[in-house]
Amino acid sequence: MLQVKNIHKKYGSLQVLKGIDLEIGAGEVVSIVGASGAGKSTLLHILGTLDTADSGEVVFEGKNIARMGATEMARFRNRHIGFIFQFHNLLPEFTALENACLPGFLAGRSEKEVSDKAEQLLGMLGLSHRLHHKPSEMSGGEQQRTAVARALINSPKIIFADEPSGNLDSKNAQELHDIFFRLRNEFNQTFVIVTHNEQLAGMADRTLVMKDGQIVSEVEI
Repeated sequence: MLQVKNIHKKYGSLQVLKGIDLEIGAGEVVSIVGASGAGKSTLLHILGTLDTADSGEVVFEGKNIARMGATEMARFRNRHIGFIFQFHNLLPEFTALENACLPGFLAGRSEKEVSDKAEQLLGMLGLSHRLHHKPSEMSGGEQQRTAVARALINSPKIIFADEPSGNLDSKNAQELHDIFFRLRNEFNQTFVIVTHNEQLAGMADRTLVMKDGQIVSEVEI
């Protein structure tokens, strides 16, 4: 599904990525681990089109993402990619249902279609009783599950998660990890997850270890 060829990235004089090569298959759960500053989040942001590489290629289903214009890339991101971050980034003035709907509305889909899908996803994630609650009225785990529903609303082909359980207690973290693998098993969903959580990393199909801007080893489960 996704091929990365010789990616380099620097900020000023700091070389953050030093020639990354990587392939991700459909339905894979791949974790990326390494010390802070190893380049994990930078790589994830480039793969997810939130940032651009200085050189190299990111090829999604045969299409070179780097050659897209800004408008085409934004449309591509909205339709094919989902994001889950450590801090859920929910809009505080909107309910769980409204937050989950937002990417669908941005994609120009009908309000009823998007609302029905969001309600279905939130129900699947155990949040049927929280549809009309705002983030301040939900626990951290419930907020993060709402963010998962938002990431899934457009049925993306791949989801990028950056420390998704880093702000959760152990119980909620375990529940979130289980959700990822249930989604993979039920919908062949693809995940690329940056994490410091050893348990989550160990559950993945493959674990990539980064150090000083390079992938230095790979562990296949």
